Amino acid sequence: MTVNKAPAPSANHCSRDLREWLTHLSATGRLAVAKPGLGLRHELAAVSDRLEKDKAVLFPNPDGHPVPVAANLLAGRNWIGDCLGVSEDDLLDRYQDAVRHPVPWREVADGPVQAVVHRDVDITRQLPVPTHNELDSGPYISAGLMISRNPSNGIQNVSIHRCQISGKDRIGVLLLPRHTWTYARMAAEAGRALEVAIVIGVDPAALLASQAIVPLDFDEMEIVGALHGAPVEMVKCKTNNVRVPARAEIVLEGRVLPDVMEPEGPFGEFPQYYGRRANRHVIQVDAITHRQKPIFHTIVGGGMEHLLLGGLPREASLLETLQRNDPSVLDVHLSRGGVCRYHLVVKIRKKQEGQAKNIMMGAFAGHYDIKQVIVVDEDINIHDAEAVEWAVATRFQADRDLLVVGNTQASKLDPTTTDDGVGAKMGLDATVPLAADDFTFTVIKVPGADTVDLDKVLDDPGAAAAIIADA
Repeated sequence: MTVNKAPAPSANHCSRDLREWLTHLSATGRLAVAKPGLGLRHELAAVSDRLEKDKAVLFPNPDGHPVPVAANLLAGRNWIGDCLGVSEDDLLDRYQDAVRHPVPWREVADGPVQAVVHRDVDITRQLPVPTHNELDSGPYISAGLMISRNPSNGIQNVSIHRCQISGKDRIGVLLLPRHTWTYARMAAEAGRALEVAIVIGVDPAALLASQAIVPLDFDEMEIVGALHGAPVEMVKCKTNNVRVPARAEIVLEGRVLPDVMEPEGPFGEFPQYYGRRANRHVIQVDAITHRQKPIFHTIVGGGMEHLLLGGLPREASLLETLQRNDPSVLDVHLSRGGVCRYHLVVKIRKKQEGQAKNIMMGAFAGHYDIKQVIVVDEDINIHDAEAVEWAVATRFQADRDLLVVGNTQASKLDPTTTDDGVGAKMGLDATVPLAADDFTFTVIKVPGADTVDLDKVLDDPGAAAAIIADA
């Protein structure tokens, strides 16, 4: 099997909905189809996990349910480049440009996502919601865009939250203190529920845009429009005022209830540990709408797709922040080993001593999830973990180049932080000292190694036996 291979991207290719992307994956040999009837509890996730770096998967009739499930829509950074029509090297520039030049969405009267309407809601009967990890508390919607509206001005926000099915029309949802949480608090203070919609089955660009680090009241669907190169068509929900993508597969319309908290969790999260059970916000689901013959998208908690979706948008936002303060910053990378959230590598064109530590502090301020920053010179491939480790091994001294900051805001999902999410941050300056002589840090090089034509200089492997015998 060819691992994670994507075709050369086309500037004209950017899927506008889930079906276009699945069709493209199928045409390029990257879509597997499971045998019908695999179990929604763990079995579907097990197959997805085995294929997460190689193939997207379609699961027909999971547990006999008529709605198929799709998983592993993004199996690598090159797949993300393919879905946006750019090379892997141009991913951050493409994403940054979309954030800088948003394209407002356009409301339409109707769309495929409202072809079927269920007002008598029974979530697990109407939708094939899987259970992924061993200790997950039950079925979860893990790939739904939650669209909410600022109750004071109507501006919408798009994000992804873990959504536990708690009853036939009830969802427990983890809202961290970000934009949706802010809107829910505003609504509760006014004595109202917050109108929301959970949108399942969208194109990869919409998933990526939902993770953008942008100010409050910045509608992420406008980033989707910029990535598509055209306004996203949106329709008004049947039971509330939220507008949702007309070409999505499924929408759950509902309300975050004010002053209601119920048990939610555990759930397998991106650090590959479980988020604990605790009292969380509750969504009352008022209606489900969907396409004729919809497709349900799921993301396995802690899997490759989960990590990639969080990593790229954070990289783009952090690069924007760091370059604004220091144009010598060339590139950034959130490493796979750092769960695409906690460990950041920054490439710089070093101008002065102390510069790396300033950049570390800027990164810590850029996103509270950042736990470790390694700053390297421009000759280091920051996407190569071995090259980064070599830079630390040969250009870093702990008594001189280490920065530790304690008692900082960090990720509450990091099991080493306190219950309030307080932890420490560490920075490593793995750059060459500017005062170093020309020889000390000259990297060894074998002349001709990068240009030798092995086909011309290597003999038949069978010749080895004769040489050994004659020795």
